[in-house]
Amino acid sequence: MDTESGRIRGSLAGGVRRFLGVPYAAAPFGALRFRPPQPVPSWPGERDCTTPGATSPQLPYAGGMERLLGSVSVPGEEILNLAIWAPERRDAALAPVIVWIHGGSLSRGSNALEAYDGTRFARDGVIFIGVNYRLGAEGFSVFADGEANLGLADQIAALRWVRRNIWAFGGDPSRVTVMGESAGAITIAALLARPDAASLFDRAIMQSGPPDAKPAKTAGAVTRRMAKLLGVAPLRATFAELSPARLLDAQRRATAGTTPITGGPAFALTLGTETVPRHPMAALTGGAGSGIPVLMGANTEEYRLWFVPTGLLAKIGRAHIAVAMAKFGISPGTVRLYRRNRPGAGLGELFGALATDLLLRIPLNKLADARLRVPGAAPSFVYEFAWRSPVDGLGACHALELGFVFDNIESEEAVAMAGPDAPRRLATDMHAAWVRFAATGDPGWPAWSPERPVKVWDGAADAVVLAPREDERARWR
Repeated sequence: MDTESGRIRGSLAGGVRRFLGVPYAAAPFGALRFRPPQPVPSWPGERDCTTPGATSPQLPYAGGMERLLGSVSVPGEEILNLAIWAPERRDAALAPVIVWIHGGSLSRGSNALEAYDGTRFARDGVIFIGVNYRLGAEGFSVFADGEANLGLADQIAALRWVRRNIWAFGGDPSRVTVMGESAGAITIAALLARPDAASLFDRAIMQSGPPDAKPAKTAGAVTRRMAKLLGVAPLRATFAELSPARLLDAQRRATAGTTPITGGPAFALTLGTETVPRHPMAALTGGAGSGIPVLMGANTEEYRLWFVPTGLLAKIGRAHIAVAMAKFGISPGTVRLYRRNRPGAGLGELFGALATDLLLRIPLNKLADARLRVPGAAPSFVYEFAWRSPVDGLGACHALELGFVFDNIESEEAVAMAGPDAPRRLATDMHAAWVRFAATGDPGWPAWSPERPVKVWDGAADAVVLAPREDERARWR
């Protein structure tokens, strides 16, 4: 297979061609460390792309999360690479393409994880591409003497590579869907908000991640804390002199105890930069990206991924709810309504329901509403993943839907979260909807309208529900 930088050799099994560790940008180390991505130098001969490429420096999950979320570490400096799954059979018509941006709080994840294997997408006629991008301090540090959002710049470079090269794999460069979950969805929202979004992709899938970015002072809190722990200045030049291992150790200490629900120092996209010039939510609700079809949604009990394994569910008290009410302007009437709608729920569950809606469901509803107001806007499709895992009280938690979207419920990570008896039909149907969206721009249920149709994936009826929990949604303005 020929790419713009040279010839690559992949593998073939079960009717699927695999090309792993395909570089889309130069190794970001040495003189290129903490610099924007640069073109890949050409190579002579044929490059072996039969094994996973190097992964961005990262630490495995801890604090109970390691039982549910996997981690893979592949050594090497060529971390800006792609994993590509393509159908063996090449039809006359070019195939739709999905580019997968993994989650992991901008500090973990890779295209080498079994949970992100694209075989089932390729089996169903889609070319599936997983992107490795810089994570943690390497990708999202904020320096006075350097550029921010380098991990996001990597994603842009990867998407441009796909536009230029995917035809060689049988892919249609005019039918590229970018798809991401959690932090991956947050970065996709930022990409969708860019003026050049349509030059990068044609459709977008955002799973459990809202449009968000922070001012440089807020986004740089982790960098400053790491610098203090390391005894150095928070500058590109000084961080570039430190090994990835030293940065990871400081990163671990600087972010200890942080969760997306309870907050704390964490990596984030930085506002006011070349890559994120405006707040993504403001740009998107103002009409940016309105010409691109979007599929988006969240899980009913997102909070349980962080609250259950860590024991936080039982530790949340009235003081936590009071602080949240003051910080986010949540009225006593809203709290009473949520409590009334959840008889028997504990304070942790009440806090989690409020946080899930505040951080995810309501922002995505508002985005879908705003797109309706743009004349001629492309359709938006909204879903809710409501199937409840029987494992350790996880319920319909964050990331649970991934095994179903990938039709990969037998993977080790999917079994850890959903158990060994996850409903096969739910995986078949959900995966098929994502494939349809990539191929046609329509997943198979009504587009968002003033009636607010939501496809609820619960493993039973999997029905379209009009304005679910409207009494609660109406409380958020």
